[in-house]
Amino acid sequence: MSEDRVHKTFQIRTFGCQMNVHDSERLAGQLEEAGYLPAGEGSTPDVVVFNTCAVRENADNKLYGTLGHLRPVKEANPGMQIAVGGCLAQKDRGDIVKRAPWVDVVFGTHNLGALPVLLERARHNAEAEVEILESLETFPSTLPARRDSAYSGWVSISVGCNNTCTFCIVPSLRGKERDRRPGEILAEVEALVAEGVLEVTLLGQNVNSYGVEFGDRLAFGKLLRACGSVDGLERVRFTSPHPAAFTDDVIEAMAETPNVCPQLHMPLQSGSDRVLREMRRSYRSARFLSILDKVRAAMPEAAITTDIIVGFPGETEEDFEATLDVVRQARFSSAFTFQYSKRPGTPAAEMDGQVPKQVVQERYDRLVDLQNDIAWQENRKLVGRKVELLVATGEGRKDAETHRMSGRARDGRLVHFTPTGSAVRTSVRPGDVVEAVITYGAPHHLVADGDLVSHRRTGAGDNVEAGRRPKTDGVSLGLPAFGAPPALPATHGCDA
Repeated sequence: MSEDRVHKTFQIRTFGCQMNVHDSERLAGQLEEAGYLPAGEGSTPDVVVFNTCAVRENADNKLYGTLGHLRPVKEANPGMQIAVGGCLAQKDRGDIVKRAPWVDVVFGTHNLGALPVLLERARHNAEAEVEILESLETFPSTLPARRDSAYSGWVSISVGCNNTCTFCIVPSLRGKERDRRPGEILAEVEALVAEGVLEVTLLGQNVNSYGVEFGDRLAFGKLLRACGSVDGLERVRFTSPHPAAFTDDVIEAMAETPNVCPQLHMPLQSGSDRVLREMRRSYRSARFLSILDKVRAAMPEAAITTDIIVGFPGETEEDFEATLDVVRQARFSSAFTFQYSKRPGTPAAEMDGQVPKQVVQERYDRLVDLQNDIAWQENRKLVGRKVELLVATGEGRKDAETHRMSGRARDGRLVHFTPTGSAVRTSVRPGDVVEAVITYGAPHHLVADGDLVSHRRTGAGDNVEAGRRPKTDGVSLGLPAFGAPPALPATHGCDA
């Protein structure tokens, strides 16, 4: 490592989904290992990294607009380097440097680990370095990670996607699904818990199809149960499953493993069977609703969230009404609603019947109004209920007058609470665990304004207070080979 590199600073700007957020943790871990330091608040970093997303139509405009604003900063600081990675980099490749010649490095979704070397090469050669691999050579999870949270961590169990949804560009940019070995996943979970983390979220483009590469269709349920045996792991979440691959054994594993949270994010996309066919979503509305019925029969307290696209090409008023009907029946606790955006390179972009913007907007507004009303009704039912909260930082708005803090209930709902009462032990910190009684339900959050019922100080809270965040080394037992991996332990979690 060269001497002039030791004190250089970096900043990472992340666009898009949880997968990108976790990839950014890996990028930060590599840069720190290479001798870079996180840039201080308000300072000008030596390296700015953009980890991009290509899902939304305005992703390109957002990136190039931001790069344009950064150009004069770089001109005033000639030693600054700018790197662009992620899905948009995989898609646009060398065009990024053509459109923004002041960019120094472009890297794709398959070579996150190349960033420090590419920065050094670009600096040495005084010219842009563009490296885009066509397939994954090593799992991102083999790379070190500078974790964003002291109490909650992401764990990728697979990368890529085998589906061919007509609206989605991700499979062409992330590649086919590759599954990590169960032992490798559990080793990473255990490493996080050893660092004080209380909660992990298992990540996959279609997380419940885990095991497809080594031929075990029950692998995801087994993995959930195995997480139940990790001592000190209090909460397990996962995102995002696909309805077509969602099996009853996963529901049983969720219900029977105490540390698996009663929360399910199940993307609907559309309630119209005709539109689902056009989307190449291999399930229908009746199948979707039957999964929700089974989940609620096994876990009556489960909160179910979803994704919905409004204005897919050819969507009629009848199709849209079918979506509203499914939403009424599903009673989602919340929904991520999107207006369809055309993505070049996807089949849907070439379809006839592109819905006019004003029609899409009107339908979108109606959907949001309906979902907000349902969420408000469901949240009001929770008034008077005691909930356990993992205290969070940066979650929602704070009320300066009441000095409220925020936390997530086990079902994933956001709760603003007042950290008062005799149960409080010195002070409540992010990473601690408290119990509170809900006093008010709003469409997007709950409020607990009474004194706390209990307060448990945790090692995660100690780490937050001390400014420590987990720094995990890459965990790898090698890329998957053909054939099944060793069997997971035959466990049913922590239940007696």
